[in-house]
Amino acid sequence: MFSKTDLSGRLLPFAVLAGLLACGPAFSADDLARVHKQGVLIRFEGPIFPFTEKILQRQLQRARKLGADLVVVEIDSPGGEVDSSFRCAELLEAVDFATTIAWVPEMALSGAAIMSLGADMIVMHPNARLGDAGPIYADEFGQFQAVPEKIRSDLSTRIRNLAERNGRSPALAQAMIDNTLVVFRVQHRETGEERFMTDNELEATGKPEEWEKRGEVFKPNNEDYLEVTGEQAFDLQLASMLAGDRDSLAREMGLETEWRFLQRNWIDMTVFVLNLPLVTGLLFMVGMVALFIEFSAPGISIGGLLATLCFSLFFWGRFLGGTAGWLEVVLFLLGIFFVIVEVLLIPGFGVPGISGVLLIICSLVMASQNYLMPTTASEWRNTGASLMVVIGSGVGFVCLSVFLTRFLGEIPLLSRLVLSPSEREGGPLDVARLTSTTGQGINVELLEVGQVGTVQTPLRPAGKVEFEEEFYDVVSEGDFVDAGDQVRIMEIQGNRVVVRTHQPKS
Repeated sequence: MFSKTDLSGRLLPFAVLAGLLACGPAFSADDLARVHKQGVLIRFEGPIFPFTEKILQRQLQRARKLGADLVVVEIDSPGGEVDSSFRCAELLEAVDFATTIAWVPEMALSGAAIMSLGADMIVMHPNARLGDAGPIYADEFGQFQAVPEKIRSDLSTRIRNLAERNGRSPALAQAMIDNTLVVFRVQHRETGEERFMTDNELEATGKPEEWEKRGEVFKPNNEDYLEVTGEQAFDLQLASMLAGDRDSLAREMGLETEWRFLQRNWIDMTVFVLNLPLVTGLLFMVGMVALFIEFSAPGISIGGLLATLCFSLFFWGRFLGGTAGWLEVVLFLLGIFFVIVEVLLIPGFGVPGISGVLLIICSLVMASQNYLMPTTASEWRNTGASLMVVIGSGVGFVCLSVFLTRFLGEIPLLSRLVLSPSEREGGPLDVARLTSTTGQGINVELLEVGQVGTVQTPLRPAGKVEFEEEFYDVVSEGDFVDAGDQVRIMEIQGNRVVVRTHQPKS
């Protein structure tokens, strides 16, 4: 824990004023003396996930377009996903058009503390909290556990490098995620320079005798990780200065104009809505029903356009939400292709159809998560939740499909998508016979290669043909064939009948 005794003789009543005038570790005196003409303030609150990471990225892009030379990210967050937190820190590091400030009025804990380390300056309210970034995961019983040593070692390296790149103590940064460290306040015997180092770091200097230990600031604790208040963070040179509110921060940074607040815009809100499970499920269900309607009457119609709209909205929302990439889109398109092959080219339900359905399900689930395969209990739960949304949408799709199959011809507007049965010589076509299974299976044995029949439903390329007053499912060998045309049987393979357009001799 942080040693309060070590601070007792160091914190003075005017610590806030000293914080505003002193040079912190992550910026120079020129930063304070500089006059900033355009300052933007980005409010960052709530858990850190790929969705909020992408929002931060878009807001930083907006700040660049506005010509900002001072970007303040006001952080009030309990943390979130580790990888997203590091990526947020890297986004702040990458800003080259303005001075970046992580302003912490209340708390930046766990992943939010990691994110703060990427800014040029960390400015805190004296009573704000920073740190406690120990990585944890939920086990199979839902209990939070510390991550294995192998993972913690990797995170220690990443956070040390992040802190060092931005002029902060690597040891203190590591203590936020590693509660086994002993961190000392040390002072150079000749120059008086003060640092915060571990024993290993002292030995790594090559001349540890030149440094005098002035006390422990963090020591091993089985439960707690380094967490500091604003005053403590300034004393440890983690915070560059202290500020009571936004106005005092603006004055000390020499901001000539009022803050320009960057709120979440309509794109951010739309993406948020599209990522809700209920909306996701509706997009799945409506999209699949639209595909069903399109396959019932092939051609670019309202079904194809509606399906394209639904799935485009889904993947667009996932792209901007940070959980989808081109891999998911390619898998989805491959799945649709295999389903089309099964429906139009190979009657029945075989390998292409099953493969297509599995590819579609995989693409939709993968697009809803930011990992390829789940490895932890929480990731398995997230994957299960995404899978349940897809399955629930599938059940809804089946129910709607059955309803549409029965009543599509009676629904206004949608009835135009249904092909009316053709008239046959001597009276209307017997629809009951056309839609029954009579003439299937064993009756195919009555057919012969070379036999000529009349197309009763369009062959696209599958459909029904009448041979000697019986109806059979067939597949055309070449182009689509319209109802009323004549076809000749070219091949019979089991129950599969292949036909070709027949031109009667004049």
